[in-house]
Order: sequence, then structure tokens, then C-alpha cells
Amino acid sequence: MLFRTRAIALLAIVISPICANAQDGIITYRSLSPELALDLARAALADCREHGYQVAVAVVDRFGIAQVLLRDRFAGPHTPSTATGKAWTAATFRTNTTELKGVSQPGMAQAGIRTLPGVVVIGGGVIVEASGSLLGAIGVSGAPGGDADDACARAGISAIRDKLEF
Repeated sequence: MLFRTRAIALLAIVISPICANAQDGIITYRSLSPELALDLARAALADCREHGYQVAVAVVDRFGIAQVLLRDRFAGPHTPSTATGKAWTAATFRTNTTELKGVSQPGMAQAGIRTLPGVVVIGGGVIVEASGSLLGAIGVSGAPGGDADDACARAGISAIRDKLEF
């Protein structure tokens, strides 16, 4: 009888975490609506235009999947793929590309990320967060330098900040 009681107690201890983990089987997350992603891209494009830059702007969801891509009429042919790559890189690494640029210089411990397929480590990829949740990322390409691309992306986020706190 004592053995049976111990066996039942042991079984309860072993099964308890399994039952608790079953609740973790469903994940809830926040994401940008297509309309808000478009508002973000338009705001970043408008900021770049105000500075005289012809750019492409891409917005991706938290998984790096493209939601919006806008290209100004005189932006270079390379800018759509570069903007998308910057946004994808920021979202999938959950880090702004300007920060990744610094930690992945040749000779540094994370230099290898630059050789991964699809990674674009140039300023202009910025994550979009609200209430501690990653919603996606924006990438801008075509301004004169990564810092200017980054500034346009941040201006786009600032323009919709009040809509992000949902």
C-alpha cells in the first residue's frame, strides 16, 4: 500500500509539469493590421520626401513576412529588396540593424551573421514594439546612408505611436 501511495505521488509530480505545459500550447501575440502597416510605411516615406530622399519602405510582421512595400518613383531598383531585407533582419534578430552593424563587424564574435542568407546589416531596419511586444519591423532604403534611412524609419514609427498602444 505504501508503495502504491508513493507511486501515485511520484506520478502526480511527473504529470503536473506536463499538464501545465499543455496550457502553453496556444500562443497569443499582437500584430500590426495591414492598415496600420500601410500608415507606418506612408509616414516614413513622407519623412524621407521632406528631406529630399527617394526611398523604398518595407514593413514586415513579427515573423519577417512582408506586409507593405512602397517605392518612391525615383528610388533605385535595389531599394525594395534592401528595405525588405533590413526590415526582415530587424524583425528576425529582434534588434535594429544599426545595432547589429556594430556588433557584427569583422573580427567580432557575431561577425558571422553578416554571411547568413537574407541578412542586411545596414542602418535603416528598426523594430516596431508596443507594450513590450514585438509587432514587426520597418526597413528604409535609398536615403544617403544608413543613418538617414534609420531616421526616416523612426519618424514613421513616431507618426503612428499613438495607434500602437492598443
